[in-house]
Amino acid sequence: MMKRQDYISWDEYFMGVSMLSGMRSKDPNTQVGACIVSEDNKILSMGYNGFPKGCSDDEFPWAREGENPLETKYPFVTHSELNAILNYRGGSLEGAKIYVSLFPCNDCAKAIIQAGIKTVVYDSDKYADLPATKASKRMLDAAGVRYYQYQHTGRKVTLDM
Repeated sequence: MMKRQDYISWDEYFMGVSMLSGMRSKDPNTQVGACIVSEDNKILSMGYNGFPKGCSDDEFPWAREGENPLETKYPFVTHSELNAILNYRGGSLEGAKIYVSLFPCNDCAKAIIQAGIKTVVYDSDKYADLPATKASKRMLDAAGVRYYQYQHTGRKVTLDM
């Protein structure tokens, strides 16, 4: 008997973990997940977009727009990539790869670079035209961080829980 041939690839596996992690986000508009992986394909950390520890999901705003910026989510939400980096307790992330469901913003790109992560695999790049995303790509390029878009296989993965 031969081994199964229809098993998922590493990219499918880790992007799936990233997307599953994003499902933990309480954000009503955007759920983003991240999964950091070692060079030998071991999961090191995960994260999703949400408020910092101790900041209640019920007391801080989830609005995208408002007259007062402090009535929106933006000054408070921690992005999935930064959460994954900060959640890691094992030492260095030098040489790691991060899978993320949305291309990293400029602030997350800074954290990725500073953490020593060398590869970004992203799913959506829906904000490619925004200055923050352009700045992110410029910094990643300058720092020698490789990035590429996840290639969907069309495989359907379902979990019955």
